[in-house]
Amino acid sequence: LYRRYGLWFRLRKLIVWLLGVYIAIPFLVKLCPAIQAKLVFLNFVRVPYFIDLKRPQDQGLNHTCNYYLQPEEDVTIGVWHTVPAALWKNARGKDQLWFEDALGSSHPVILYLHGNAGTRGGDHRVELYKVLSSLGYHVVTFDYRGWGDSIGSPSERGMTYDALHVFDWIKARSGDNPVYIWGHSLGTGVATNLVRRLCERETPPDALILESPFTNIREEARSHPFSIYRYFPGFDWFFLDPITTSGIKFANDENVKYISCSLLILHAEDDPVVPFHLGKKLYNIAATSRSFRDYKVQFVPFHTDLGYRHKYIYRSPELPRILREFLGKSEHEHHH
Repeated sequence: LYRRYGLWFRLRKLIVWLLGVYIAIPFLVKLCPAIQAKLVFLNFVRVPYFIDLKRPQDQGLNHTCNYYLQPEEDVTIGVWHTVPAALWKNARGKDQLWFEDALGSSHPVILYLHGNAGTRGGDHRVELYKVLSSLGYHVVTFDYRGWGDSIGSPSERGMTYDALHVFDWIKARSGDNPVYIWGHSLGTGVATNLVRRLCERETPPDALILESPFTNIREEARSHPFSIYRYFPGFDWFFLDPITTSGIKFANDENVKYISCSLLILHAEDDPVVPFHLGKKLYNIAATSRSFRDYKVQFVPFHTDLGYRHKYIYRSPELPRILREFLGKSEHEHHH
């Protein structure tokens, strides 16, 4: 009896302790909005851990060059440039200058903006670069300030500025070749911020591709499966307001109203991170927006049975056809 009582006492103590932590966390987040910002960016999560970002060849990217660019003083970002598979043999042993000149070869360029956590060397990202390279695209990707080996502190403004800097860097070298912007997950927020700015200054990209996008960061945080506080009294006040206080909006739903270029949205029905209904909602907003009047807006769902979840759409055997049909039309628009 005594032993049972001791066990029950310990269990009760543990429950009270867990409950205390559960209740304390919202107050901690409210007092330190920086915590919530860190949870949005997850830039401190370096997965895979033991890779040398200076050596993309270690990830099987033998036709990739690693650069460093400087968008602002005290900010340096690490960039990978993978040439189309057709240039693979020529690329061996070549220096940065050769890779930069190669952007002027007659192949379209995709600027890829990755999501939170990890680096430009993340496994699913590397697999997508390989797919896009095999389809004849240059792929330029980078780690935002504060991610990977890039120097600086993360912020939505900073991430958008880094993307703008890389886009301008590409355009200065790519001649008349089409340049497309591809954002994934949190990167869709950076992508629409960037493209809105480009459209406002009348230098739009040739198309925008959003993979697993959300409407805005508040709706995404509210729908996120890890949000165990969703039904906590005052959830918005405790958790969502600190995100806004930190200057983090990633308002895709607002941005698409100011974007004028072709838009393709890809989303898996079984996405456990960004719910499918948010991608669909974003599409509905874009499809009825006056800014897309003269442009193609397409939504491609991937059935739950395929198991592509949040980051495996690159595995789809349909992807080459989808991109060929969509971007073929974008190129047609580009030249007319």
